[in-house]
Amino acid sequence: MRRTDERGAVSTRARLVALLRRGRRSVEELAAALGLTDNAVRAQLQTLQREGIARAAEQRRDGSVGKPATLYDIEPAAEPAFSRAYAPVLTALLAELRKRGDAGDVEVLLRRVGRDLAAEAASGPTARPEVRARRALAVLSALGGEADLERTPDGFAIRGHGCPLSAAVCVEPNVCAAVEELVGAVAGAPVREHCDRTGERPRCSFHIAVPAA
Repeated sequence: MRRTDERGAVSTRARLVALLRRGRRSVEELAAALGLTDNAVRAQLQTLQREGIARAAEQRRDGSVGKPATLYDIEPAAEPAFSRAYAPVLTALLAELRKRGDAGDVEVLLRRVGRDLAAEAASGPTARPEVRARRALAVLSALGGEADLERTPDGFAIRGHGCPLSAAVCVEPNVCAAVEELVGAVAGAPVREHCDRTGERPRCSFHIAVPAA
């Protein structure tokens, strides 16, 4: 999403990002397009590089003398952050799945998705239960969740202050089953979701059971 100032004008940062998304450019080319000094552009680029949004992609030599110009563009891993298509496409897909099959079939599919998502994030089997629970919390946070980990008499609870898949959950509640499988696989323990889906802002809630020693 583009940042704007109090007058509604698109910010310099947003204009710079838009130029970088269109193709590789040197500092001089960016400065000319934005009406800024080279140093001002370099400062903005350094910030974007630290945030993992921009990168120095290659060097280009103009002529036979002088230092090659560094060309900058968008870091490929940052590109999805600029898209607003994922949520509507996912919710439309889930709605179509629900039309074509019963709720049980959809839940089975979503649980399989959750296990697949956990494949690379699963904790080692020898890790302590709390370490595994914190790893599950970190994975949920990496997906965009905002949550806390609490100790309970028989395990741990992940209490969310929102839901990273709220738009999808409002269409298909079984999406929570996918996250339940994800959390359980990473935590290496039985997990039960108790998510709050009653309001406009769903909130994640997962109980991680730890067997008595």
